[in-house]
Amino acid sequence: MLAVRIPESLENRLEKLAKLTGRPKSFYVRQALTAHLDEIEDTYTALYRLENPARRWTLEELEDGLDQREQG
Repeated sequence: MLAVRIPESLENRLEKLAKLTGRPKSFYVRQALTAHLDEIEDTYTALYRLENPARRWTLEELEDGLDQREQG
């Protein structure tokens, strides 16, 4: 179970949509999460990687297999 506070204007729009279609508000919240969660995850993953860059190897190091030896 998840409780989420949303702005009143958004709540009103969601309420109208639910009444118009006969579906529960939770249906539309699930639809929105399903449609946009991948994009949100990708954005925050990219930001994290920009702030915390991983080790980088040169092409020569990759060809020599040095990247594999460092990992394990």
